[in-house]
Amino acid sequence: MKKIITVLAALLLIAAINLPLFAAGSPGVDEEELTFLFVPGVSDPFYYTMERGAKEKAAELGVTLIVAEFAKAWGPEHQVPILEAAAARGGIDLILIAPTSIDALIAPLKKLYDQDIEIITVDTYLGDGDYSKSSEYSFPLTYIGTDNELGGEKVAEKLAEILGEKGKVYINTTNPDVSSVMGRVSGFKKGAAKFPDIEVVGVDYNLDVQQTAQEQTLAKLQANPDIVGVFGTNVFSAQGAYQAVVNAGLIGAVKIACWDATVELINALKEGQIDLLLAQKPAEIGSLAVEWGFKYLTEGAEVPKKIIPGFVFFTSENVNDADMQQFIYKK
Repeated sequence: MKKIITVLAALLLIAAINLPLFAAGSPGVDEEELTFLFVPGVSDPFYYTMERGAKEKAAELGVTLIVAEFAKAWGPEHQVPILEAAAARGGIDLILIAPTSIDALIAPLKKLYDQDIEIITVDTYLGDGDYSKSSEYSFPLTYIGTDNELGGEKVAEKLAEILGEKGKVYINTTNPDVSSVMGRVSGFKKGAAKFPDIEVVGVDYNLDVQQTAQEQTLAKLQANPDIVGVFGTNVFSAQGAYQAVVNAGLIGAVKIACWDATVELINALKEGQIDLLLAQKPAEIGSLAVEWGFKYLTEGAEVPKKIIPGFVFFTSENVNDADMQQFIYKK
């Protein structure tokens, strides 16, 4: 009997010693069982690069990362069925998602959150992106992405400098209800307003269709032959806009500022077909999302409500620099 009591006492002592280890991670998830789901916005080089960053960090931390189907077109009507189908397999601890609408993704994501699945929004956010206040969309752990308004403002300032701080400029963008490009447009207008002789003559929405961006830009150039600058706010806008300028024979006469460092746009910059290129850091965004999700679920870490990686500018002067090559979007 004494031997049994001694053994029991030893087991209780071991349990007491190890109790803090179990209590340390307040959500109570075994890190060896963590499964994250990444749901990108659309099939493009930016999100493929983000996927790469997320995969590398997941492998480092021992997290299983499931990557949902890349939608062929932008919009909640494409993204929500993909999200729901991927989540239906079960066993998901956290979803990393780029919401394709500030409003339409709230209900589908809240439904999953209510099933004890944590949410991190990447690149784009819900509502106004302020998850620190009580609202119908404040349930995500955090938003991780570029300060798009600041980026748009800086693009306007740099384009104005190229233009000698005067002239008419045009914006080609994607969707009116997506946080990222909304910020870029408003930021660009804010930056342009600093220059009395710079005039923004219009904004067109191509709905993430490159051919539409090209057609819209060409039509705007024909209707306003005194346009001297164009800003394309994302991959498809930028690629369509610069192609329109090339096809119109206006390279040099119309200066082009682009957002997103795809291989195509980098090559166009090298060839003198565009003048300025803002590169986000999608691989870092993906990596940070996995890292913070892991910290929260295993350590109970307090996650900042916004995590903002920076951005860099490519120009003809630095496009070939060795230390800039890491910012080109690649799978």
